[in-house]
Order: sequence, then structure tokens, then C-alpha cells
Amino acid sequence: YYLICCSVFTGLCCCSKESNQSPLGRPQLSGPSEASVKQIVTFVCELETYPKNEPILLQLIQKGNQSRVLGESTSLSGGTGSFVKEIKRKHEGYLECRASLQNNTSIEATVSDLHYLKVFGECLFYQGSSEFFERTTLKLVCSVSEGTDVSYKWLMNGQLIASSRFHFASSEQLWINSTTSKDSGSYMCIATNHFSRTTYSSNSSQVIITVKDLVSDPEISFKVLKETSDNYTALVTCNSTRGTPPVTFSLYSNEQLVASMTREANLEAEFKVPLVLGQHMGFLQCRANNTDRITQSLQMALAVVRVGGRVTIHYETETGEAYSVVGLRLYCKVETGTHPEYQWFLNDTLLDGRGNFYYVVHQSPEQSMLRLSVDRRSAGTYHCKVSDIANTTAISSRKHYLDKEVLNRLPDLLVGFVFGCFTLVILLVSACCCAGVLFSKFTFFQLLPPPPHFLVRGNMVFYSFREQTIWRHVCVSHFLCSVLTP
Repeated sequence: YYLICCSVFTGLCCCSKESNQSPLGRPQLSGPSEASVKQIVTFVCELETYPKNEPILLQLIQKGNQSRVLGESTSLSGGTGSFVKEIKRKHEGYLECRASLQNNTSIEATVSDLHYLKVFGECLFYQGSSEFFERTTLKLVCSVSEGTDVSYKWLMNGQLIASSRFHFASSEQLWINSTTSKDSGSYMCIATNHFSRTTYSSNSSQVIITVKDLVSDPEISFKVLKETSDNYTALVTCNSTRGTPPVTFSLYSNEQLVASMTREANLEAEFKVPLVLGQHMGFLQCRANNTDRITQSLQMALAVVRVGGRVTIHYETETGEAYSVVGLRLYCKVETGTHPEYQWFLNDTLLDGRGNFYYVVHQSPEQSMLRLSVDRRSAGTYHCKVSDIANTTAISSRKHYLDKEVLNRLPDLLVGFVFGCFTLVILLVSACCCAGVLFSKFTFFQLLPPPPHFLVRGNMVFYSFREQTIWRHVCVSHFLCSVLTP
């Protein structure tokens, strides 16, 4: 009995001694000592001594008045845990790694040495309204909550903003003067901090800036609609080329508001106004605004003048190889009329729209154009007919015969002019030659010396001039002598 009691006591002592010796080693915590807000960092906790086939719990803990668990990692195959964190301002302080057996609370947990993390301030972005109209000055401010020796960079849509006439970056501020819609985009600043020979960068959040276009001066026009046989209306169109919707268009007649309309998607509005043909209905004007600034069109007289006067046709040619005419553009115009309607005819057959060898373009109210391909199909007699909107007056132009041979033949007047010029040149050259001959003869006789005084002695002739004496001439004939010596 005594031996049994001793054995039991000895076993209990051994068990107690083993329980006081933990099988968990002390973990090692590694990671960055400095980080900036919103930076992604990784902390690694390594445990070299641990029991086999036991799940190990590793925890990243921030020490303080109230310790906080920042992350946990469980493993069966090893004692290494990784903790990926997006750094926040509150993460600055002492960190430690705690190791324990997940399913065995009787074994005491172990902790690593303390690891201090320095957190640099957050990059803050200040701005006013993110939507405004062009020509406004935009000011953006970027700063960090803490840190010294900080530099800033500004980006728009991911591209670095360079200083220019309208873009000025000064430290943590960005100024954009006279903004336009091209300045719309995503803005971000990058603050760079230099600490202990290490450079840390912090990106601000992105801010979407929208610069709206002011509405441009509208253009006004109208066309006549025939409601019944005797009733007409004017369809007035107000149109702006630029501007950010919504845009409100207003129509005024003699400075009195007729109607208004707000367009959400486009920059055009239409209004119907009663119309009496042949009467002046006053002056119309369009006004548009998408802010407190109102733009306006020129005033337009609301009147329909019937067609009148002569209808004329002129044409322009298109040449190909060897300067032969291969195409033709005919233009038809009428002297008066605000809303003329044009018709083209070939051999009294109406040409409308587009055909095999032609197409019609109405450039109302100024003119109408008929474009032709010159070949055998287009040969014939052309004329133009103009009528007014009520079709009560119609005027036709003179008829013109056109074909390929006629168009490529030189005009008689041009041929006569060319030959006349050629003849004139020949006459001028002949006159110049005759004048040159006469002038040469006249000059020769002018240069002859005055009649000499001479004396004949045998075959020797002695004669003297006014300025010098020449002697010893041998007389060759009655009219030619050769000078022997001067």
C-alpha cells in the first residue's frame, strides 16, 4: 500500500511539473514601423515552437487602455500568420502577437515583444460645390492631418496636372481660373511625406467635378405649315449650339412673351404661331437660359413675301481628264420671296430627289442646286420653276440646252478673241521690227562726219575734217576708198 501511494504521488508531481512547462514558444511579430493612412500593410507573426496536430490561434492585438484585436489567424500545419490591414489613424501605437491553442485553454498563451507603429496623417480633400457653370474659379485644397516636409501632386483623371495659364498649383492648393467643360473630371491629390530617410505617400479620395456649359445665343428660324386650304401657321425653331441641359427657351413677339419650354435632353425648342400670308406679323426673338444668365437671338420678322421677279440659272462645271467637262452644278435663284419652292425639269419632265445621273439639293430660301453627271442621259433642255408656299404664283426660268458636245466646245467668242489677240501680237512684232530698221538707218546717217575738204593729186587723195586730218587714202573706185594709214 505504501508503494502504491508513493507511485501515485510521484506521478502527480510529474504531471504538475509538465503542466507548468508550456509547449508554445514565444511568437515573433514583424512589419512596418511607419505607415500612412489608407496604406495597405502586412504584419507577420511567426511561432517556432508549437505542438503538432493542434490548431494554433494567432492574434494581432493593439495595446492600450482597451486592447483591441486587429486580426486573427488559425493554422494546423504551422505557426505562421499574416495580417493584411488598411491603416487608419487609430492604428498608431503598440502592437503585439498573441499565440494560443484554440481547443486547449489549459495551456497558457504566449505573446511577442511590443512593436510600435507610427501612422502619418490622412490626406484630406476640401472643396466647395462639385457642380458649377463655366467661367467660375475652382479652388481645391489638400492637406495632411500630421507631418512635416510634405509635398503635393495633383491629378485629373489619373494624369498629372501641369501648371499653365489657367491651372496653378501652389503647395496644397490647386486653382483653376475661367473653368470650362474640359475641366470636368475626377480630381485627386497625393501628399508625400519624408520621414527618417523614408518616403511615404498618401492618396486623397477622388472628387468628381462637373463644369457645366452656359447656353449659347440661340438661333431663330421658321417654316410655314399649311393647316387647311386657307390657314397657315409658322413653326418657329429656337436652337442653341452649346449648353448643359436643362435649358429653358422662351419665344417673344414684339417684346411680349408668347410661350416658353424647358428641354431636358436637347437644345432645340419649337413653337407654333398663327400666320397670315402677305402680312407682316411683327418681330420674333428667342431667349434661352440655364442659369441666371439669359441669352437671346437676333430679332426676326415674321412675314411671308410671295415670289416675284426673274428666275435665273447659272452653272459651274467639273472637269476630268484632258479638261473635259464631266459634271455640272446648276443653280436656280429668284429675285424676291421668303419661302420659295423650287422644281427642276428636263425636257419638261420633273426631276425630284435623286436619280441615276442627278440629285437635287434645295438650299431654301436662297437657291436650289441640281447636280448632273454629263453623259448621254443628261442631254436635253433644262429649266427651273419657282412657286410660293400657297402655290398661287409660279415663275419659270429660261430654257437651257445642255449636252456633252455643247459643254466641251469652245465658244465662238472665245475663239475669235484668241485669234484676234494672236493677230495683234503679230502686228505689234512687225511694227517693232520696221521701227528698229528705220531707227538704225537714221542713227547711221546722223553719225556720218560732215563733208570733208579734199585735194586730189594723182592717185592720192588728201582731205581734212573739222577735228582731225586723215591722209594717204587710195581711191579704189568712185564710191569706195580704203584707208591706208590714219
